[in-house]
Amino acid sequence: LDELEPRLFSFNSPYGACPECDGLGSVDEFDEALVVPDETVSLADGAIIPWRKNGRRMNMYYARLTRKFCDAFGVDRDAAFSAMTATQRRILLHGTTERDESRRGLSFEGVIPNLHRRYETTDSDGVKERLRGYMSGRRCPACAGRRLRPSSLHVGVQAGEEMLSIADLGERTTAEVRAAMDGLVLNREQAAIAAPIVREVAARLGFLESVGLDYLTLDRRANTLSGGEAQRIRLATQVGSGLVGVCYVLDEPTIGLHHRDNERLIRTLRRLADIGNTVLVVEHDEDMMRAADHIVDIGPGPGLHGGTVVNSGPIDLIEACERSTTGQFLSGRRSIPVPAERRPLGGPGTITVKNARANNLQGVDAAFPLGGLICVTGVSGSGKSTLVNEILLKAVRKAVTQARVVPGAHDRVTGTGRIDRVVE
Repeated sequence: LDELEPRLFSFNSPYGACPECDGLGSVDEFDEALVVPDETVSLADGAIIPWRKNGRRMNMYYARLTRKFCDAFGVDRDAAFSAMTATQRRILLHGTTERDESRRGLSFEGVIPNLHRRYETTDSDGVKERLRGYMSGRRCPACAGRRLRPSSLHVGVQAGEEMLSIADLGERTTAEVRAAMDGLVLNREQAAIAAPIVREVAARLGFLESVGLDYLTLDRRANTLSGGEAQRIRLATQVGSGLVGVCYVLDEPTIGLHHRDNERLIRTLRRLADIGNTVLVVEHDEDMMRAADHIVDIGPGPGLHGGTVVNSGPIDLIEACERSTTGQFLSGRRSIPVPAERRPLGGPGTITVKNARANNLQGVDAAFPLGGLICVTGVSGSGKSTLVNEILLKAVRKAVTQARVVPGAHDRVTGTGRIDRVVE
């Protein structure tokens, strides 16, 4: 174990990063779901997609290899891939073990080891690019996704009755890490050294909690955050920076946010203003307008009918202005009534997602009726984007266009046969 220094605990540094995944936490591996995307297809009909469309000579070679496997292990080439036993499937995809060879007297390389070998030995960029289409990111087996080398993970701090490494803390929510910070077991000398560090960590965690992100774990990847979560993290960073005399300009920051998240956003912006900054917001949201100290109303209408400052001042002044379209709606003189009746939805069935459980989703079943305009709503971080973009969209693309994508964790998606095209 090297002498302890900060770079040992950074996965962005070669001194701290896991040597297997270079600090990424994941490695690209050939994915069984992409190698055999449709288990209802037989081996004879080409269930193993990478062993198809390789040119006449390679296709003949793989056809012989498939027949050899079927004859040796008693597999029906014309039966669906799903009809194979677990052992047959393991041998086909991953090759024989010593036990298999001693029992059968036959060695079989396996589809995935074969693809690995081709990927590592080929000099063709085209072949590499094609084979990469059958790969997906998997958790690194060496560091279990923690991104640090073993020596870094064996250093811990005593928090209550637990000894926690930096990765253990990263896997906890902001609220749980604050509790761990409060429970640190330190002697007098350690407490003196740690005091400014603990104070800074607690402050930053507090900023995240103040914008409603106390449920996020610290190791959460940025590309899995919703738009609202990412926006509030950026705002929490600005609040935490303690800058004063800054003019912040935000263009419609409430777009895509739930009403509850609007209130948290407004509180954060209010805090930025209260510590000595100017916050300038371009916005249509009523709550944001009512929270503003000063409103500049541009109008009076859209397009050719706009382009002038109708009024400027507190909200009372805007509401009283007869010429202001915004003021007419804020005061209640004009309104858009809620329809008494909705258009009946009599489309051709539904697309149903069963047991969606990726990211924040917890065993969700959802039915999306066809033939209508559908809105998926909920508070920030509730799983809207995961359900629609990571599971529904990818599953439909995979079924309809045979796209090489791996949807988020779920059991199945039914009803995709009722559509013939998907546009993202």
